[in-house]
Amino acid sequence: MSAPADSPPRQQAGPADPSSRAPLRPQTGPRDTWSKKMDFLLSVIGFAVDLGNVWRFPYICYQNGGGAFLIPYTLMAVFGGVPLFYMELALGQFHRPCTVVSSASPAGVGFAICVIGLYVSFYYNTIIAWALFYLYSSFSGTLPWASCENPWNTPDCLSYFGGGNVTWTNTSTSPAEEFYTRQVLGLQHSHGLGDVGRIRWQLLLCLLLLFAIVYFSLWKGVKTSGKVVWVTATLPYAVLLTLLVRGATLPGAWRGILFFLQPNWEKLTSTAVWVDAAAQIFFSLGPGFGVLLALASYNPFNNNCYRDAIITSTINCLTSFLSGLVIFSVLGYMAEMRGVEVESVAKDTGPSLLFITYPEAIANMVGSTFFAIIFFLMMITLGLDSTFGGLEAVITAILDEYPHTLAKRRELFVLALITVSFLGSLATLTSGGSYVVKLLEEFGAGCSILAVVLLEAIAVSWFYGIQRFCGDVKAMLGFSPGLYWQVCWVAVSPAFLAFIIISSLLDQPPLTLFNYRYPEWSISVGHLIGASSFACIPVYMVSKLIWTPGSLKQRIAVCLRPEKTPQEQPLGPAAVSAAP
Repeated sequence: MSAPADSPPRQQAGPADPSSRAPLRPQTGPRDTWSKKMDFLLSVIGFAVDLGNVWRFPYICYQNGGGAFLIPYTLMAVFGGVPLFYMELALGQFHRPCTVVSSASPAGVGFAICVIGLYVSFYYNTIIAWALFYLYSSFSGTLPWASCENPWNTPDCLSYFGGGNVTWTNTSTSPAEEFYTRQVLGLQHSHGLGDVGRIRWQLLLCLLLLFAIVYFSLWKGVKTSGKVVWVTATLPYAVLLTLLVRGATLPGAWRGILFFLQPNWEKLTSTAVWVDAAAQIFFSLGPGFGVLLALASYNPFNNNCYRDAIITSTINCLTSFLSGLVIFSVLGYMAEMRGVEVESVAKDTGPSLLFITYPEAIANMVGSTFFAIIFFLMMITLGLDSTFGGLEAVITAILDEYPHTLAKRRELFVLALITVSFLGSLATLTSGGSYVVKLLEEFGAGCSILAVVLLEAIAVSWFYGIQRFCGDVKAMLGFSPGLYWQVCWVAVSPAFLAFIIISSLLDQPPLTLFNYRYPEWSISVGHLIGASSFACIPVYMVSKLIWTPGSLKQRIAVCLRPEKTPQEQPLGPAAVSAAP
């Protein structure tokens, strides 16, 4: 939006002390704001607390020393994750509406974030569609994954809970595993990425319904999504507490919880444990996806984003711990029923933990139908919250970049974006769609998002200037960030990100899923997917170098600095009068 005609000329450089600047307000016109403060907090919590808190944290925790893992996890959160979380909330709130695409980051970073957001929408919503399929299947007297007497079962199907002596062999499969792989995914009709099979119409309908919910939650902006999160962000906690109480009363639950929490101090000497802790806290809090920038941009200028960062990041970490108690109380029950060690039933990771192991335990509880319904309802709401945040980041970025063209056509733009996400998800709905999901999950938002956040952290601290950024925070909050935050932003957080990136690149185990090893050509495709988003940065910078007037040195400086800083934006009369 253009500034009013009577606005003063562009401000010249301010005083040497950035904190002495007037509290400039860089919005260029009317902008939606949250109806209530809780709308914002629940939206941030809903985005940060996702399916990864339920399936990844418990497994990573027990794999890396149980209770001992909480030490590197906490340290990585305090010195790496939370400072980045706080930085993005402050950036989004101060630089609105020029967030995501053109905040205090070098040219092209915002477009890279948007491409990554699209890749995530291609596979993440399919995982939620699987949960919706399970939810629909749960409305029955006997859960369909409770026995081997279904049309999709094979002669190898064997139930631990059927009573009598059970002889388990290397080829045996559980009813829950066959329901997931054969009835939901349809893997028997695929032979890998080279032959993914047909689109499964059941999953297609589930995804259509989910995208309809997403569209009508986002089409009017934060005014509607801020109301929806009152249900989707709070319901998972009610369900988690209910499942924890039920799990704690099951025989053998104590075995699982003890296995989860018992510290193995020797693990702390392994570099892999610290890498896993850093990666877990980063992907759990979610800086770099543009969501925190976008959601914070709808806050009032003087909102206390420091307090918001502390509250929401703490809730996120505690939720991960609570999820671990819920999962392992049930795994202890399964170990008790099978007469085996907890370690043998806790080997499933990722979606398998939520779609095979836990449903199998639920199927053998009293009141199994009720617990299955609330469990998969919780998974759907956890996923929807993250989808709301991810797509809102893309929507906000593009609308703020092209306000004249799209600002008054939000409903049509959101519909177009949802359509693109749906079409991009079609490959994940095939019989071999789970292989596509795994590929996108590994490469669509892996090292590329880490590299983007590293550039953002360096740009803010070194190019934009740490003193200048602290002055922005002081203009909003009335106080400047302390030495701890400044040291983290300048040195610790960039080192934290570089540590994860280097470790990830040096340790790349073969990509496998359900005994299927991904061929070399698919790994190359994955690297191209990851590079395509990051390529936005050099491509955009080269184009800007070509079209920007001035010497080469001046043009390089333009590419490295923020594209639309508050100082360069014309201020309207309201903003001028607000300054002391």
